Amino acid sequence: MPASLDPKFVRRGLFLVFMILILDIIGIAIIMPVLPAFLRELTGEDMSGAALDGGWLLVIYSAMQFLFAPLLGNLSDRFGRRPILLLSVFTFALDNLICAAATSFWMLVVGRLLAGISGGSFATCSAYIADVSNDENRARNFGLIGIAFGVGFTIGPVIGGLLGELGPRVPFLGAGLLSLANFVAAWFLLPETLSRENRRAFDVKRANPLGALRQMRHYTGIGWIMAVMFLYWLAHAVYPSAWAFVGTYRYGWSEGEIGLSLGLFGICAAFVMAVVLPRIVPVLGEWKTAVLGMGFSCLGLAGYAFAFEGWIVYAVILLTTIENVGDPALRSIAAARVPASAQGELQGAITSLTSLTTIIGPAIFTRLFSAFTGEHAAEGPIGVFAGAPYLAASGFMALAVIVFIAAVSRKTRAGAGENAADPSVSVK
Repeated sequence: MPASLDPKFVRRGLFLVFMILILDIIGIAIIMPVLPAFLRELTGEDMSGAALDGGWLLVIYSAMQFLFAPLLGNLSDRFGRRPILLLSVFTFALDNLICAAATSFWMLVVGRLLAGISGGSFATCSAYIADVSNDENRARNFGLIGIAFGVGFTIGPVIGGLLGELGPRVPFLGAGLLSLANFVAAWFLLPETLSRENRRAFDVKRANPLGALRQMRHYTGIGWIMAVMFLYWLAHAVYPSAWAFVGTYRYGWSEGEIGLSLGLFGICAAFVMAVVLPRIVPVLGEWKTAVLGMGFSCLGLAGYAFAFEGWIVYAVILLTTIENVGDPALRSIAAARVPASAQGELQGAITSLTSLTTIIGPAIFTRLFSAFTGEHAAEGPIGVFAGAPYLAASGFMALAVIVFIAAVSRKTRAGAGENAADPSVSVK
């Protein structure tokens, strides 16, 4: 029996990949509470200048993910998932240690460059999950990604805030040491899931963002699914772009209150992934689950747009938290249509696509926020409306639902057989 079909092997692999994901996400989130103070200390800028510097660091991180995720995904299709995951985790540890020792803004830039490159590990983790999944459990297994994000972005800021009391560099040091421990554990315990017969020769033309996205055209129906995922993640880019600004401007929230609202969001997301998703997919199927998740996401974003009181935000989070079933269902639909030898390439392409949305999204949503809250906003036809970014995001999500229903067949497995053979499979 192939190792990937051994239940003990599958459980151990999924657990270890989940731990890699959650520790990486905690490592990202742990620095969020201290980043403004650290940037002000490092650059001497005021809060406005520090915010601009932080924005540039986000763009650099996302751009590196966009460029390198397909490369890492293709390398994992050639050499296996394990070595690429180990390299990514070690690079992330190095990034945080560089940031902890930074004496200039440019050292932070170097660190964020490395962090963005290592962020491609999300693509390899997704390919790993696809390797050990079948039609019955694929969507549930992809739900682990959502659980990891929910838990990581709930725990990370709390730990970061506590460590930040000891100094703004301490959370970076903590994230670096956490990643090193993650690397050591994975080195000894993480099994390989991609068999040699399912590996293919490395092709540099397929290992760049445009090449990886073009390659997806060879798999039936993937293009429309990728278009839906682009719109889905473009809409979700409103959260890191506007949540804190809207909370501060509209409700007068403090940093702690913003963290509390994000913590509730993360807890609800983790609960849905762990408890609701495994029960809802067998009943509805992946196609209807994706529609359900995107539909509630559209409603939730509209709810935030018109949440004129802070308590309404919490009500919207609780009432629309089922939206979190959308992403794993979409990932599972895409994975089912691509052969084992191209799962890394697919996940690399998806990660590049989502990274592209975190470059484009902030430019759209922060400009909308500025336009509808700035000094001339009252003179416009609508007037002051801090919820404008959320309303635009709701529009993007509505478009995603329309494209999905119109273009993506309910018979999501139909293309899997057509795509099962990949002529590039090779063990050379």
